[in-house]
Amino acid sequence: MDTHPPSSPTPAASPGPESGLEAEAGGPAAPGPHPRRRAGSRRLPVAWRALTHALTPKGLRSSELSLALLSLPVGVAVGLVVAGLHALVLALHSLAFKVPFGEHISSALFIPSALTLVAPVVGGALLAGLGLLFRRARDTVDPIEANALYGGRMSLRDSLRLTLSIVVSHGAGGSVGMEAAFTQTGAGMASNFGRRLNLRRNDLRTLVGCGAAAAISAAFSAPLAGAFYAYELVIGTYTLATLAPVCVAAVVANQVAQMALNRPALFILAEPPVIRGGDFVTFLLVGLAAGALAILTMQAVTYAERVFRQLPLPRAVHPILGGLLLGPMALALPGVLGGGQGALQYGFDHGYGLGLALAMLLAKIVASALCLGAGFRGGLFSASLLLGSLFGSMVADIGTMLPFHLVAQRSAVMLVGMGSLAAAVVGAPVTMVLLVLELTGDLRASAGVLMGVIASTVLVRETFGYSFATWRFHQRGVQIRGGHDIGWVKDMTVGRLMRGDPKTVPAGITLGALRGHYPPGSAKTVFVLDAAGAFAGRVDMNAVHDPQHELPADQAVAELARDREHFLLPDQSVRMALQRFADWDADSLPVVEGVSSRRIVGYLTEAYALRRYSQELERRRGDELGVRDLFGGV
Repeated sequence: MDTHPPSSPTPAASPGPESGLEAEAGGPAAPGPHPRRRAGSRRLPVAWRALTHALTPKGLRSSELSLALLSLPVGVAVGLVVAGLHALVLALHSLAFKVPFGEHISSALFIPSALTLVAPVVGGALLAGLGLLFRRARDTVDPIEANALYGGRMSLRDSLRLTLSIVVSHGAGGSVGMEAAFTQTGAGMASNFGRRLNLRRNDLRTLVGCGAAAAISAAFSAPLAGAFYAYELVIGTYTLATLAPVCVAAVVANQVAQMALNRPALFILAEPPVIRGGDFVTFLLVGLAAGALAILTMQAVTYAERVFRQLPLPRAVHPILGGLLLGPMALALPGVLGGGQGALQYGFDHGYGLGLALAMLLAKIVASALCLGAGFRGGLFSASLLLGSLFGSMVADIGTMLPFHLVAQRSAVMLVGMGSLAAAVVGAPVTMVLLVLELTGDLRASAGVLMGVIASTVLVRETFGYSFATWRFHQRGVQIRGGHDIGWVKDMTVGRLMRGDPKTVPAGITLGALRGHYPPGSAKTVFVLDAAGAFAGRVDMNAVHDPQHELPADQAVAELARDREHFLLPDQSVRMALQRFADWDADSLPVVEGVSSRRIVGYLTEAYALRRYSQELERRRGDELGVRDLFGGV
């Protein structure tokens, strides 16, 4: 039985669009659908049009929805690659060290002594061969550098070459992590995919972040940590415009990697840590000490590289020497081999004791610095997690010697030490907090880690100023502090901004002839050329036409020319040009072909450079936030 009342016309009701048109024409108003129902019926076509537009060639380069859709295949591909690389390294460990497939060499119960000594040397020899094979190859651009300087453009071939070196290094037992290979390959694949689709600069940068997020998510089974790794390090910021693509890629990659290779979590706690209110003071102190230890670790790598460079040996044999030195250390402490995931789990399960933890801590720092300095390829992500947990274990052991149980539970302090030191080394504090949260599921433990992470990162930023990645850039002379896009400033050059019709006069003409050629109001500045056609200075036309101080008509223009050394070059950036305008107190400068020839090819005004620079800043900020009219179209 129909319980709804029959519909009846309501005279007071406002007519809909169709009935309004008919009323104006004098016809009766036909009953139409309810306005709410009509709006709801239009939602599906609107959504369908948005989806179909996102899949068109034009939509792929302009739609946020399309970027989220493109992140799906990126997540699938990167998840499969990470699972494949992980299985490959496990197979190499099984082959080189005779450990069961799936067992971590840093916690293996038995490794033959001969293999412990020989495998790193063989790996070093393979790296030496790869170094000779690729000796003419250019330096590999990593995801952070690509997004900061090159608009997300990366070479997939160079990325695969670096990944091969990292696989060999890690497979031979090098005290380095595989995370650099994962992120390099994932970001390189995403960049290559985006460039084939001719994506916009900002969209390509986001897709590179998707590749890095997918790699970390698949490697650690932590989608949130992977997403914020991309935000903090690769993209350089979090915005609503990047939320959907980065998170989709991270979640999809994690699921694909788990289905392809059901790998365990980074570590498993037997029971949740017990944290008291007063423990947060301990966590703060642990974070400060972990920050200092992080600085020591990064400086140790730099020192090892300097020592190897000073050796009177060819660079190609450095990895072999590194393998020779690593073997005896691993024979005494096998926990220094590999990234350290097995040793990390062993510490949570059994503990090392104060003496052994200290020995492992020092040995792992030396081994990681030795391998990286000798030419083994990889990163410090996994190593910093192990170092932090060892440091936390030491603090907990020392706490047992103090009265009144002033130090928190061992596993809690280990988590704080792990997150604090890794955040300082990697330069991703929120990533480390989320990593602990996803692996433990304990909000209170994550809050304790947050306290330590804050302390360590603030200390490192205020005293050292770099994470390990940015410190490596600094050592190479690349002045970047993260993935923030500063490359567009270098692309915005004087040559692109200048005008090509400079007003020039020969140095030999008189002021009378100059006045006749350029009457009042026709030019503010003219540039003087010498007999060879080179820039010889500029003349202020206001002074030439000044009626209060009229200059002799027969005076040579060359006598008024000034600022002969004040000029711009076509390849200089707009920021450098603006600095030149300020330093030289000029409102117009010539652009010369080169310092030696000084042939004028154009000129640039300060007003135009400032206007274009501010417009580009506004557009870039709008692209980052996903807002087309950031200032309301004003």
